[in-house]
Amino acid sequence: MTSFAYPLEDGSGEVVVATTRVETMLGDTAIAVHPDDARYKHLHTKFAMHPFNGRKLPIVCDADLVDPELGTGCVKITPAHEQKDYELGKLHHLEAINIFTDDGKINKNGGSEFEGMQRYVAREAVVEALRSKGLLRGVEEKDMRIGICSRSNDVVEPMLKPQWYVRCSTMGKEALDAAGDGKLEIIPKQYSADWRRWLENVHDWCISRQILWGHRIPAWYATLEEDQLKKFGTYIDHWVVARNEEEAREEAAVKFAGKKLLDLSQDPDVLDTWFSSGLFPLSAFGWPDQTEELKAFYPGSVLETGLDILFFWVARMVMLSMKLSDGVVPFSKVYLHPMVRDAHGRKMSKSLGNGIDPLEVINGESLAALQTRLEKGNLDSKELVVAKEGQVKDFPNGIPECGADALRFALVSYTAQSYNINMDVQRVVCYRQWCNKLWNAVRFAMMKLGDDYKPPVKTMCPETMPFSCRWILSVLNKAVIKTVDSLNGFELADAANTVYSWWQYQFCDVFIEAIKPCFSGENSDRTHAQDTLWVCLETGLRMLHPFMPFVTEELWQRLPSPKGCEREASIMICEYPSPIEEWTNEKVEAEMEMVMATVKTIRTLRAAESMERQRNEKLHAFALCGNITTLEIVQSHELEIRTLASLSSFEVVLKGEDRSSQAGSAVVETVNENLKVYLKVDGAAIDPEAEREK
Repeated sequence: MTSFAYPLEDGSGEVVVATTRVETMLGDTAIAVHPDDARYKHLHTKFAMHPFNGRKLPIVCDADLVDPELGTGCVKITPAHEQKDYELGKLHHLEAINIFTDDGKINKNGGSEFEGMQRYVAREAVVEALRSKGLLRGVEEKDMRIGICSRSNDVVEPMLKPQWYVRCSTMGKEALDAAGDGKLEIIPKQYSADWRRWLENVHDWCISRQILWGHRIPAWYATLEEDQLKKFGTYIDHWVVARNEEEAREEAAVKFAGKKLLDLSQDPDVLDTWFSSGLFPLSAFGWPDQTEELKAFYPGSVLETGLDILFFWVARMVMLSMKLSDGVVPFSKVYLHPMVRDAHGRKMSKSLGNGIDPLEVINGESLAALQTRLEKGNLDSKELVVAKEGQVKDFPNGIPECGADALRFALVSYTAQSYNINMDVQRVVCYRQWCNKLWNAVRFAMMKLGDDYKPPVKTMCPETMPFSCRWILSVLNKAVIKTVDSLNGFELADAANTVYSWWQYQFCDVFIEAIKPCFSGENSDRTHAQDTLWVCLETGLRMLHPFMPFVTEELWQRLPSPKGCEREASIMICEYPSPIEEWTNEKVEAEMEMVMATVKTIRTLRAAESMERQRNEKLHAFALCGNITTLEIVQSHELEIRTLASLSSFEVVLKGEDRSSQAGSAVVETVNENLKVYLKVDGAAIDPEAEREK
């Protein structure tokens, strides 16, 4: 930190300022003090003198930039080389003087004494020059943060350079109003506040970039014979904008009529990436030509993207598209997905080496291959060591093969985390295992259909069906309703979990087990069970398809087709399931809840430590009901309870007919206030102390 003095113009004293970039004082054009700082009230409206070029520096007041408690309380102002100084310079109409060349040397604006010096050489030279003039007040070491270029590792030097801008005030208000008027819906809704915050405070947009790749700025600079300075870009009024050089020459001929044109050169700068991509809703369909695709597909309906580029891309698309299409909003909905991070919640980055390649999750990858990928990257030696250690910790055995369906389903399920997805590969592995279970369950169910089975042509009427069939159709109907509502509301995680729950907990865990008696011998309910099974498979696969497209396609293709019906070529082009009102049966669902509560209670009794010796045996149980209603429900579903609980027999009695004294050795558990279940066991298998404690 270098402190030095600026002498006052009237010779009455000096103003001391401090800076870490003392060489930039060559471009100083003012000194700022806090308006309420009593030490400097006598300096208001006065001037200081620049010691090297005699420039008068006005002393201005600013309460935002100046902290009276920091340093000397005086701040040197260099509008061309500091963002905050530039803003203050615009407020006070200060000149912005650039003292650097593009390769970091002092230019002629810095004075002949320092011209041509590299910035760090100039720093030392300026300190010595100040010392020789008696203006140096001190140099001290100070910790500070500095901006470093991620590619070159050079210290970033702010510079004022001519750029191309887009005025956004009007376009920003139109985009803001589109969301306010309901023409544009942002999902999830909480990000509407971010939309308002960005667009209510939108600034002019710098769209030119000094890089090698991109769409080149469509502007040409005209150098005229009469120009005193022939350097490219010197005169701001010498630019013409056109689609190509031929049009540019025509424009220049008109604009500079009667003047001799020496040269016409296109600006080497390129457009900001977000400007080019901001035109996507139009350019994708051939705009500016009025193509058939543009007429058919513009505007679109839904845009899906990451929440981190809501302003950088989405807002720019809306602003530009509305401006270029007479106010038509490019899409009616914007769905923002969370940011994908690693399992520890860290942002995926090259330096950490914690990025996860989707193909590595889909196909699987060994730890050695993962580390080879890191070695082929551009990490430096220290970053490489950290990245490898992280991979060893997170993937000691590599990444197992999970498949595209499991990865897709995991990511959709993760969207319940509205801001960040902490991506844990183990969760994907769990869904891969579930894919295997789904495959096996469907294949087992198809075996029950048989080779000669022909599905029903008409929609089934559940009234004459067995209880389990009526129940599974009712809960399937509810799952369809909830899934469709969730998808329409962009609650993708809810939709995925609804489909998963139906397949896992209702179809696989209950229905397939409950209908097994229907396939024993010549059971009259066999046809109903087969038809219901086929409907569940066909509808369930269509319901699951958007979340797991590959496994559902494969299984759906293996299902038998109704006789005489033309089948679609792919499940992908089938209609998504829609609810069938006749299938909903609240009474059946309520009864099944009691059945399952009874079954779970019996399973809990079986799982007790005291039952370990008889855990795999089929045992006798009976239910003690507290009223007639409960008795009738449990009694009517004795078969389902016996089947699902793996019992040898199941008896239902009313409370007044209490036979618990005749039960012999039994364990008991309460289902609800009107129902208890007794599981008869070998007396030697019971732990008396455990039962007495219960």
